[in-house]
Amino acid sequence: MLINANNLAALRTGFSTAFQNGVSQHPSQYDRIATIITATQKEQKYGWLGQVPNMRKWIGPRAVQNLSQSDYAIKEEPWELTIGVNRDDIETDNLGIYSPMFSEMGRSTAANKDILAFSMLKNGFTTPCYDDQYFFDTDHPVLDEDGAVTSVANTNGGSGTPWFLLDVTRALKPIIFQIRKDDEFVAMDDLTTTNVFRNKEFEYGVDARYNAGFGFWQFAYGSKQTLDTTNYGTARAALSGMKGDHGRPLGLTPNLLVVPPTLESAARKLLNSEYASGGETNEWKGTAELLVVPWLA
Repeated sequence: MLINANNLAALRTGFSTAFQNGVSQHPSQYDRIATIITATQKEQKYGWLGQVPNMRKWIGPRAVQNLSQSDYAIKEEPWELTIGVNRDDIETDNLGIYSPMFSEMGRSTAANKDILAFSMLKNGFTTPCYDDQYFFDTDHPVLDEDGAVTSVANTNGGSGTPWFLLDVTRALKPIIFQIRKDDEFVAMDDLTTTNVFRNKEFEYGVDARYNAGFGFWQFAYGSKQTLDTTNYGTARAALSGMKGDHGRPLGLTPNLLVVPPTLESAARKLLNSEYASGGETNEWKGTAELLVVPWLA
C-alpha cells in the first residue's frame, strides 16, 4: 500500500469501524444497576443524596423542605487504550491481524464501564457512601418518627461469595455512572509525527473521562451469606420495609438479583424452580429478575 494522506484516512476509517463494531457487540450490563449522569465539571457534587423530601397535607402556607446536605462527590477519572500499527505492515498490506484487534479494543472499551460499575457493588462492603458509612453496612443513621437517630442495615454480613438484591425501578439506581467525556476514537497517523519518524509506528486509541459512585444505599442489599431461601427472604424483607427519615416508607420493589457466575445455579433454583428443596411450593419463584455478571467473578 502506498502510504499517503488518502490511504491513511481510509485506514483510519476502517479501524474506527472495527472499533465501533466491537463496542456494539459487547453486551453491556452496567446500565442495569447504574443511572447515567452527564457531568458538567471535573468533580460533581451529590449533596442532595442526604434526603428525599416527603409530601405533606397542605394546611396554611407551604413548608419549604430543605434537603439535608452531604459532601459526597464523584471525581472524573481519565481512561485510555492505545494500539500501535507498524508502518511496514501498512506498506506490505499485512493488516489482517489489526481488524480483529481493533474489534477487541472496542469490546474492552465497553467492558471497562461494566468492570467499574460492578466493582462498586463488590467493594461496597468496605467503601463509604454519602452518609460516611460503608455502602453495605449495619448502622446507617436514619431518623425515626420521633426524630431520633436509629441504625438501619442493608446487609446481613457473612464471609462467602457476595450477592446483591436491588430495586432498579427508580429514576436513581443504586450506582451512579458519571460521564464527563464518553469514549472517543482518536488517531495519531500523520506522516510527520515524531513517533512515525523514529519508531515507524502509527498510533490509534480511545480516551474518555468518567467514574462511578454510589446512589441511595436504601435501594440495595448486599450479602455474603449463603444464597438460599432464608437469606433471600431476609434481603427482600429488608428492602421492602426500608424507610426514610421520620418513618416514611420508601415503597421499594426488589426486582433484580445480581450474582457472579459461581452463584448462578443457586440463583436459578431460587427464582425459577416450582418447588423448594423440601418439596413444598417455592414462594420466591419469579420474585426478581436474575442478572449473572462475569465482572463479579
